[in-house]
Amino acid sequence: MLKVQEIRELIKLVNDSNIDEFVYEHEGSKVKMKKKGSEQVVVQQAQPSAAPAPAPQPVQTAAVKVEEPIAAAPVQEPAKQEQATDTDLHKIVSPMVGTFYKSSSPDADPYVQAGTKVTKDSIVCIVEAMKLFNEIEAEVNGEIVEVLVRDGQLVEYGQPLFLVKPE
Repeated sequence: MLKVQEIRELIKLVNDSNIDEFVYEHEGSKVKMKKKGSEQVVVQQAQPSAAPAPAPQPVQTAAVKVEEPIAAAPVQEPAKQEQATDTDLHKIVSPMVGTFYKSSSPDADPYVQAGTKVTKDSIVCIVEAMKLFNEIEAEVNGEIVEVLVRDGQLVEYGQPLFLVKPE
């Protein structure tokens, strides 16, 4: 069964993402979250038992209250990214959904920034997913031209993270 803190983290991730519905099942427990406009996220967790469980009740918390449309900023950012993209630049994309980190710890220097020379084996960032920290490599030799996401931002699968001028 998920702990309250883990459910809160899931709520935050769903709230910060572009997805409208999320379902997680594990060992007989089920968590289902749905965004309904800009008002609430519904969470339900079923207990494995022989008797039918009572109907889950929607939960509305201040932590998931949304004051402005969630999609407003992400919708504008890709358009800006598309304009900045040059055809000869390589995009380093996120291989998974998770949280982008530019350094190994909050007090450490970033792995790379604009102007940094990289090789295909260079670590450029970390994407954290399900409490696992995945080091992302540059994939090409070249120079970082632009960092397209900010530290701590939720990233989607295939989302461009960096633009690299290949050598």
